[in-house]
Amino acid sequence: VTLRVKTSPLSPPPPLPPSLIFEVEDTGPGICVSEISLLFEAFGQTETGRKSQQGTGLGLPISRKYVKLMGGDIHVSSKLGEGSLFTFNIQYSVAEPVEVQTVSQPQIIGLAPETGECRILVVDDASESRLMLVKLLTSIGFSVREAENGQEAIACCDWQPQLILMDMEMPVMDGYTATRLIKADTATSQQPIIIALTANAFEEQRKTMLLAGCDDCICKPFRHELLLEVLGQHLNLQYIYQPITQVSTEESNKILTSTDLVYILSQMPSPWIAEVHHAAAQCSDHLILKLLEQIPPEKASLAKTVRDLANNYQFEKIMTLTQLVT
Repeated sequence: VTLRVKTSPLSPPPPLPPSLIFEVEDTGPGICVSEISLLFEAFGQTETGRKSQQGTGLGLPISRKYVKLMGGDIHVSSKLGEGSLFTFNIQYSVAEPVEVQTVSQPQIIGLAPETGECRILVVDDASESRLMLVKLLTSIGFSVREAENGQEAIACCDWQPQLILMDMEMPVMDGYTATRLIKADTATSQQPIIIALTANAFEEQRKTMLLAGCDDCICKPFRHELLLEVLGQHLNLQYIYQPITQVSTEESNKILTSTDLVYILSQMPSPWIAEVHHAAAQCSDHLILKLLEQIPPEKASLAKTVRDLANNYQFEKIMTLTQLVT
């Protein structure tokens, strides 16, 4: 018996879906080759990560799972003393356009006049975290002081802050110890409210923070709106909100060309343009956003374009535009 097998020409394999490739590079201390395998293990941290006392060791494992769900993977290369390069790819397909319904939330722009002075102490060993909080809170109208660790926070209590935003993991003295000592101080006529700021979202750690004397917890990263809402609840605050201006969807979604942008910008008053240029030269997105409130509703596309530039810290582009119309 002869068995014959008839073969057909091999069909070409189906084309692979298109991918987007991202690279994120830093100039930090780098990662030892022997520790790279720890990066994607849950709760695993390198020596550099443990020394920084930041995070829980979950960020990269979770990120890798998300990337794999999208058909890709994450890879890392690093040199000690030079930095690290993270590369990941995700598959994509062209989506059908759909109309998205958005709900505008009123933006908080200040404290109600009857509030009086409201003192807040920001405690965090990371200077960039303190800068972000101080900038946000002072723009709303709070009186703000800052401290790098729990020991400095205790010394600042002579200022009698009504509320303390306390990072829990810090060198010299952590937030747990500082909170217990501040709450145990019977010499203070009115103990401050202490809100824990933490990257740890687990319920057990939250209970530990509350047992240490914290009145509430906010997990990092957090939305500014959430922080202001929590402050309002604990301090019984009344805020001033930016009025919501009704503009046509067509006007607000209009994408301006450079020529259109310069033309519309040239119709604004010269002193206003000079103020925007000065604010951009100071790298002050807050001042720029305040100036945008003066743009009339019929020029909403101008406000949106400049707001996007300010929110993405494109101050040089704003300065170039203002120079073109002066």
